[in-house]
Amino acid sequence: MKVAVSYLSSSDYVKCIKKINDSNADYIHADLCDGKYVENKNFTIGLLAKIFGAAQKKLHVHLMCVDPLKYVDTIASYDVSTIIFHLDATKDADKVIDYISSMGIKVGIALNPKDDIESLTPYLNKIDEVLFLTVTPGAGGQPFQEEVLDKVDKFNEIKKDYNIETIIDGGVNADTISLLIDKDIDIVVSGSFVTSGDDYNERIEILKKGILL
Repeated sequence: MKVAVSYLSSSDYVKCIKKINDSNADYIHADLCDGKYVENKNFTIGLLAKIFGAAQKKLHVHLMCVDPLKYVDTIASYDVSTIIFHLDATKDADKVIDYISSMGIKVGIALNPKDDIESLTPYLNKIDEVLFLTVTPGAGGQPFQEEVLDKVDKFNEIKKDYNIETIIDGGVNADTISLLIDKDIDIVVSGSFVTSGDDYNERIEILKKGILL
């Protein structure tokens, strides 16, 4: 299981990213909120250059933004592994998927806790990742919504016919990782659990092994 560390709950994004650079994290997870899809806004194009410019690990980008295509060109200029967007944030999901793919970047679709997995059906042969939010999007530090895991189980049966990774994002910590370790999860995203500690590696290893060290 890979670990992507989010800096969203940190008070100093650049300082946090530098610590993630020095850790055993597999990715830096970037939650970009535009203030429209979710209430809070946490970036401008100028700030993005400062934030992403500090990254030395591949970026795993989750767009909580209306009209995600507006941001793809800027994001693609950095060392990005995946760009993930929400289906209800665009009128033409196929266009978004095709454009991101044309840049050699993996494409993911994010599902909010209340979204149905059936919404993924038209895109299963075109995407690389599905990110299941186990919290309501837009803010860090929320409790884990365990009921989402029923949808994860159903999706993991479906994805056997496709080359798609399953990601869990939200409330992932030393307590909730035990709910995930025996499931077919490829990547977990963790923010405050990792970044609130002094030793990022210790907490990342807890997530990778699924146990307290």
